[in-house]
Amino acid sequence: MATEALPTPPAPPPRYGLLVVQPLRRTHCVGCRRGPLSMLILEDAAPRCLDCADLGHLVFLARGDTALTRRSREESGLSAVVVRFNRRKGRYERQGVLVEEAGLRRAEERCLADAEARRRRRVRDAGRRAAQDLRFAEAFAAEILRLFPRCPEERAHGIAAHASLRGSGRVGRSAAGRALAEGPVVSAVVASVRHLDTPYDRLLMSGVPRHEARRRIAADVEARLRMWRNGSAAQQR
Repeated sequence: MATEALPTPPAPPPRYGLLVVQPLRRTHCVGCRRGPLSMLILEDAAPRCLDCADLGHLVFLARGDTALTRRSREESGLSAVVVRFNRRKGRYERQGVLVEEAGLRRAEERCLADAEARRRRRVRDAGRRAAQDLRFAEAFAAEILRLFPRCPEERAHGIAAHASLRGSGRVGRSAAGRALAEGPVVSAVVASVRHLDTPYDRLLMSGVPRHEARRRIAADVEARLRMWRNGSAAQQR
């Protein structure tokens, strides 16, 4: 029976061990004559099925999960790399591995254990970051109140929470902001006053250019900042 003429694959590196081929055309085993074969091993350039090559008990694991593939081979006493010839590129390319079923099962258990460990670590890290963010927001609010002692405390905490939100790119997350430098703290307060205590947003929505809108509300912003620095509570009401 005619068999497929396959390009001779390169010798596998020692770490690969056995090499199994996925044929591109209908191919039959030279030993048992079964076919067509979905996988074969070349012995003296002749194709043999996995059963004739004593590999029939192995299971196929497609490529894609590097950790599972590596661990499956570690857990298997016998394994083989599966390749297919790419005519366009003129070379064999890895498609996956053949491993022992028990080895694959142990590898999957290891990966699941790692996934659970990573999940627990993410939870711990998220908790730690949340605590860090809370402490930083409290410090930022305290610095606002130091610079603007007449600012309502609730407002100071609101400004700090907004400016220091992790991943926001806002002024509180800059290097200077994390160092509680005066410039970023003042900038955060100014931004809050601009948006919440002046008609700035309405001006923008009505089509007023940003720089012109800022010019129009500059006096209101400055008056509010002076009041929070030096004014009385009665003035704020």
